[in-house]
Parts: sequence; structure tokens; C-alpha cells
Amino acid sequence: MCKSLVLIALLVCGVYAANDDDYFDFTCPRENGQYEDPYQCDKYYECQDGRPTEKLCPDGLVFDPTSKLPSKCDQPFNVDCQQRKELQEPKPIGACPRQNGFFAHPDSSICNVFYNCVNGRELEMTCVAGLHFNTETGTCVWPDMANRVGCGSNANKKLADGFQCPKDYPKADKNGQSITHPNFPHPEDCSKFYICLNGVEPRQGTCDPGLVYNEDLQRCDEPENVPACEDWYVQAEKATEN
Repeated sequence: MCKSLVLIALLVCGVYAANDDDYFDFTCPRENGQYEDPYQCDKYYECQDGRPTEKLCPDGLVFDPTSKLPSKCDQPFNVDCQQRKELQEPKPIGACPRQNGFFAHPDSSICNVFYNCVNGRELEMTCVAGLHFNTETGTCVWPDMANRVGCGSNANKKLADGFQCPKDYPKADKNGQSITHPNFPHPEDCSKFYICLNGVEPRQGTCDPGLVYNEDLQRCDEPENVPACEDWYVQAEKATEN
């Protein structure tokens, strides 16, 4: 009789454990290696001699089962988590919402500044003039590709002044280097310029405050180095006052 009660109790407990959503008994696919958790993207198991040890990636990174590197934790935009949607609780520090990763500036109107966080220490970075930080890829891209809302004057701006990329632009610079994406100065605004992707698709670029576009160098420069624009900001300020 006692043996029967014990057997029944064990069976009941076994059924409860199998139906408990929090219960998961990981089995190593091979005796040695690192394997992803089926539910949580930043959790994995390290198997040694067939025995699994549960581990977590550093906060902000996720586990990449396809990586050939010894450390398989990587940036989320480099990993396809598929159905592994869960993540550990974030451990924010300062400007870092998680301790590792690339994150947008907390002010949604500042779209060209972002933070590279490593172990909770942030490094403020700025995109090249005219580009915005893309939160999905962790890179700087054209504003219409970043598609961020409320990004000041450059947000999703379309060319409205009729500029078209000229077909007869020089295919090489003064040093003989091939020009893939030629730049052109704005006819009226020294702080702006045009970029023609592959020579045919126009984008408008804007220099950082205080700089003007230098056509000879094909980049933004100090105003005193550009003869036609040395007084650009002084004149712009006077025009605003009037």
C-alpha cells in the first residue's frame, strides 16, 4: 500500500514538472560545445563531458550559435534570434540603457549622435555630416534610411530645390582616384552640399555647425579655407538679426 502511494506521488510530481512553463531540462546535443537556449537570446549553455552549465552573455549582447569564435556573444543587429525573444533584465548605467551595445542619444531630436557602450562605460560618437544613427543596424546612414521621427531639420528631407546629379561629372579626382559618390556644393548655402550616390541618386548633406563645404577637398572645412565662404556665418547671423 505504501509503495503504491509513493509511486502515485512520483507520477503526479513528474506530470506537474513536465507541464510547468518554468521547467526546462537542457540536454547537450554533443558532449562539448556552446549551445543556445531555445527561449532567451542572451542565454546559452556550455557543455563539458555532456554536462551543461547555464551562462549569460554580457548585458546588451546576445548569443550567436553560428559563430566560429570562442566567444559567441555579439551585437543584437548581427544575430538572428528568431524565436528566442526573451532577454535578461537590463542593467543600465549612465547613458547606457544596457551595459554593452550601440544606442541612440536619449534626446530623440539629436539623431547624429550615439553611444558605444562597453561594460557600462559610454563613448559618445557622432555620425559624418548629413547622416543619422540607425538604431536597427548600429550604423550611420542617410536620414531617409534611418527613418527616425523628430530628427530636426534633416529628418526625412527630400530634395525640394530641383537639384539633379549632373551626368558629366569627373570620374576621377586630382590624384587619379575613382569617384564613386561625387559631391557638389550648394549654390546658395555654404554649409550644405549634395552627394550623388553612384553618380545618379542625389542626397543633401549638411556640415557640422561652424564649418562650410570645401569643393576642392570634397569635404567640410573651416570657413577661412574656402574663399567664397569665409564670412558665411557672419553674414548669416546679420541676416537673422535684420
